[in-house]
Amino acid sequence: MGALDGRVALITGAARGQGRSHAVHLARAGADLILIDIARQIDTVSYPMPDAGDLAETARLVSDLGRRAHTAVADVGDGPALRAAVDAAAGDLGRLDIVVANAGISGYGSATQGLSDAAWQNLVNTNLTGAWHTCAAALPHLVAGGRGSIVLVSSVGGVRGIRNMVHYTAAKHGVIGMTRTLALEYADRWIRVNAVLPTSVDTPMIMNPTTFALFRPDLDEPTVDDVREAFRANNALPVPWIEPADVSKAVLFLVSDDARYITGTTLPVDAGALLK
Repeated sequence: MGALDGRVALITGAARGQGRSHAVHLARAGADLILIDIARQIDTVSYPMPDAGDLAETARLVSDLGRRAHTAVADVGDGPALRAAVDAAAGDLGRLDIVVANAGISGYGSATQGLSDAAWQNLVNTNLTGAWHTCAAALPHLVAGGRGSIVLVSSVGGVRGIRNMVHYTAAKHGVIGMTRTLALEYADRWIRVNAVLPTSVDTPMIMNPTTFALFRPDLDEPTVDDVREAFRANNALPVPWIEPADVSKAVLFLVSDDARYITGTTLPVDAGALLK
């Protein structure tokens, strides 16, 4: 018996990285999955984003675990399109019990370093408005089911500033405010809402030349080995970054009955970064 047997979970940003890891961990625990991703490039994002083939691979991994996988290509920043995708998937799988609002992008810049209006808007539309669209699309299904659990993926940047990432930190701060407010608003309907706050995670969002150059501007083409120590300095534990599975295990705990009385919390998975 799995901890999530008989339940259906929605994961946004499911094509790769943390989203794929969350899908696999929840499927192993017995959940069927609704997997949603934009599956295309956003023009202000400097690293390659996933495509439909990546989303199909996540679905294959879920299916190989004996669980059902419903996929949809949709932009979380487009509320009507996302609602239509969630409604169709919940109808196909018969219910919706769990939501992981994971979709997110990254970027760098500041008011004095060329942060464009488009870069600000695209990031906030994905990371903050997209999280709201995800919750708004899912909540009617959770209410209809009589209970549910939502986990929003914030960041250590949701509770402190990070230089050169004003749009990212602003959006992730907003995600925490959303978490706490929705937890209050839906507690009497047995819907729990929590957030996880990762430090840097070993995914393509971090492991790319743009990020490496920001951490080692003294080098022309820094490699992952060149930035390892700079990343390690951000954490209290002697590691440069964590793995997607580390976040997924926290997500699995929060959506399971082991966390049945936990709501409105922010759980750092940060190698002690917030201690520094």
